[in-house]
Amino acid sequence: MQSVQGTDAMTSTTTSLPSSKSVFIKWGLLGSVGIINGYATILMYSRGELAFALLTIILTALALYIFGSKKTYAHRYIYPGIAGMILFILFPLAYTVGLAFTNYSAKNQLSYDRAQSVLMDRTFQSGDSYSFDLYKTENGHRLAITKGDQLLATDAFDLAMLSAGDMDLSPVDAVTGDKEKIKTIIQNKAVLSALDLHLPSGEDIRMSGLRKFAAVVPLYTLQDDGETLFNNRTQEYLRPNMDVGFYQPVDENGQFVGSTVSPGFVVGIGSHNFERVWKDEGIKQPFISIFIWTVIFSAASVGLTVLIGLVLASVVQWEALKGRAIYRVLLILPYAVPAFISILIFKGLFNQSFGEVNMVLEGLFGIKPTWFSDPLLAKLMIIIVNVWLGFPYMMILCMGLLKAIPDDLYEASAIDGANFVDNFRKITMPLMIKPLTPLLIAAFAFNFNNFVLIQLLTQGGPNMIGTSEPAGYTDLLVNYTYRIAFEGAGGQDFGLASAVATLIFLLVGALALLNLRVTKVAQD
Repeated sequence: MQSVQGTDAMTSTTTSLPSSKSVFIKWGLLGSVGIINGYATILMYSRGELAFALLTIILTALALYIFGSKKTYAHRYIYPGIAGMILFILFPLAYTVGLAFTNYSAKNQLSYDRAQSVLMDRTFQSGDSYSFDLYKTENGHRLAITKGDQLLATDAFDLAMLSAGDMDLSPVDAVTGDKEKIKTIIQNKAVLSALDLHLPSGEDIRMSGLRKFAAVVPLYTLQDDGETLFNNRTQEYLRPNMDVGFYQPVDENGQFVGSTVSPGFVVGIGSHNFERVWKDEGIKQPFISIFIWTVIFSAASVGLTVLIGLVLASVVQWEALKGRAIYRVLLILPYAVPAFISILIFKGLFNQSFGEVNMVLEGLFGIKPTWFSDPLLAKLMIIIVNVWLGFPYMMILCMGLLKAIPDDLYEASAIDGANFVDNFRKITMPLMIKPLTPLLIAAFAFNFNNFVLIQLLTQGGPNMIGTSEPAGYTDLLVNYTYRIAFEGAGGQDFGLASAVATLIFLLVGALALLNLRVTKVAQD
């Protein structure tokens, strides 16, 4: 018997050991992943995407370490979660914070090398332009240039096989053949534009229009230092201004003068974007005003939805109420309808001229509120709409929590002579506050960043006057950030928007910690 058990144990041990074949497959797969991701990292780095290259290295190294080491092999089950957290939470957060310390914008999107390359590719017309015609002859196609009274033409070539290159123009009396229509020139514009034609005088010309060739030369010439550019048209020297991220003309003393030249490039500017938020009155005042409104909006939305949800949950669970199931379904319906549809419907209902809300108010009280023009009324309208959208969710939560409270507690309080208020204060609220706390914090954070409601209902309006960046009285911080990023007065300022987004993250985090602290103290 013992020998049989020993044999079974040995067999079990032997079968549990990984075979050489499975080990080979595992390391083959890990090696392939490492090689492929390593190649992808090199490509990202070569194109200037340092952040994405670093992210790929971190995720790949973590995967190879977890799946390749026996000590950490058990962590393979949580690797997808860790990778997802790094990829979708930590990396975007770190990338946004990094952008906040740069001048990244619509005018400054390229790297320095790429911006210099774009400028080096620019050309300008340095001489006269000449009209041309494309002829189809028996031996192929020929280009003919009219220079004054002289007709110059190339040798015959195969248009279908033509590629970038040089051709000589020679004087001719006439070109026999049929002129091609403008349609053929348009179809072959890319090939014709790559041709350099040499005039008998030694001048080179290139295609400058659908019917013209002209002497086209590079606008900028790179100097020996690898940084300075010489403008061949204005005879100016330009150097990269690392403070603003643009090439800019310099005087004989090397001082920057004149206007900057686009496109710009991304440079680090330190805490300049954060300083703008606090020093620029056109940003500081709307930022503080929008922050206060965001907190009021979030707190009012959560408080009213909880209050209405709790009252309705108590009503629909009242045993003496007939048709409770029908009422429950009707009250949950607003939660079932997609939010964007409800928001657009409310936008029509609150229309100042033709909306049903104003029609009723005018019929009853003779007033027509300007919901979208008056800042206070616009904020009130937003809270009304948001409470309508949010109370069904809170009602469902409260219904479940009320069901979980034992009936014995209410029966005992009734024997002691407690009324409804005493039951709510001493039984219902204490037992509901603990499970509701994380949900209320989550609801507060959601409303703090409720971008869709504002964007669809008011688009942040009515707009504030005298601000450096577009801002509205009903903008939340997230909407204000969006407007800075994509509707800025000086262009799309992603660096400033990233700075505001970083401040929002810190504010929301601080408020969440404060809520948790206050709730913990209250529970204790």
